[in-house]
Amino acid sequence: MLSRLAALMLGPPGGQRVQVVMTLLTLGIYGLFALLLQVVVRLGFIGAQTSCWLAAYCLLGSTGFYLLLRSGLSARISREPSLMLWQNIHSVLAVIWAYAILGPARGAVLAILVLILAYGMFALSARQARRLALFSVALLAATMWWKSQSQPLSYPPWVEGVHLAISVIVLLGVSALSIRMGAFRAHLRTQKQELEASLERIRLLATQDELTGLANRRHMLALLKAEQARQQRTGQPLSLALLDLDHFKRVNDSYGHLAGDLVLKGFADAARSTLRGSDVLSRWGGEEFLLMLPDTGPDEAELCVDRMRQGLAQVTFATVAPDLKITFSAGLSVCRAGAPLEAAIERADQAMYRAKDRGRNRTVRG
Repeated sequence: MLSRLAALMLGPPGGQRVQVVMTLLTLGIYGLFALLLQVVVRLGFIGAQTSCWLAAYCLLGSTGFYLLLRSGLSARISREPSLMLWQNIHSVLAVIWAYAILGPARGAVLAILVLILAYGMFALSARQARRLALFSVALLAATMWWKSQSQPLSYPPWVEGVHLAISVIVLLGVSALSIRMGAFRAHLRTQKQELEASLERIRLLATQDELTGLANRRHMLALLKAEQARQQRTGQPLSLALLDLDHFKRVNDSYGHLAGDLVLKGFADAARSTLRGSDVLSRWGGEEFLLMLPDTGPDEAELCVDRMRQGLAQVTFATVAPDLKITFSAGLSVCRAGAPLEAAIERADQAMYRAKDRGRNRTVRG
């Protein structure tokens, strides 16, 4: 029951829920402030009607912010879904209103203003926090001048001058801290971006071959195990093809390892363009590549390998040598549901060597 009530009041888990909780806490603080105003009324500092207007402004305004956040409407009407700046402005207006009506007790209100400005330093950007502080002091100065002119006995000008000086000191302090806090948040954002980039690089290194961009051997083994587990449920065949570039050592010996890298990348790019979305090609080691063809029988798998061979035939390696053409030999095997994966890879490997023995640039089934 309590969990349902909490879900109804706070909404689904997430960043927005944190803002809803903070708004509810603010609403609770305003409730306590309204009770405190009643105590002040009983002490004779202000009239009951005056306190009711201020309490209504605080409670209704905070309730409105809660409803905007809880309904999600705030995200549609503002770039800042939390409406934090507007909530702070609402609080500043409430505090300065209280300063204007509390008379002898007004000095305590300045502490609440400091609290609002300090909270804004953490919740707002440095520019927003500084502007909020300037707005607060300007409005407070205007209120002090108005009250010192209209009620000089209750609001002596020299007292208001002291209060204003304190407020200016607070402004300077908040501005300095806002600059430091803004720089700190910017540093944290930069560190977060660098960390995310590093994690992405680590993920790529763990799953991709750096040269070709294909899946590496470790990642391919994980994909094969996952596909074999799926195959146990579906019963569909899984075809594997082991490919080896013909005379690749001759390319390295004749043109250098940089040329060999260009050939490997050219083959990978050509092969990728002929594969289906479910097919996975990995660099198995050196110039060997392992192709996984889920839900594919031997005839369809051989057609797929033939498409790769035709695509590679269209690739020119003129940057390496004008007449250089690259071919590959392939061994094909089918792994049935429940059969050992290692045995299927071994059959494909043996078939690939038979393809080389028979003259290369062909596919042999194992």
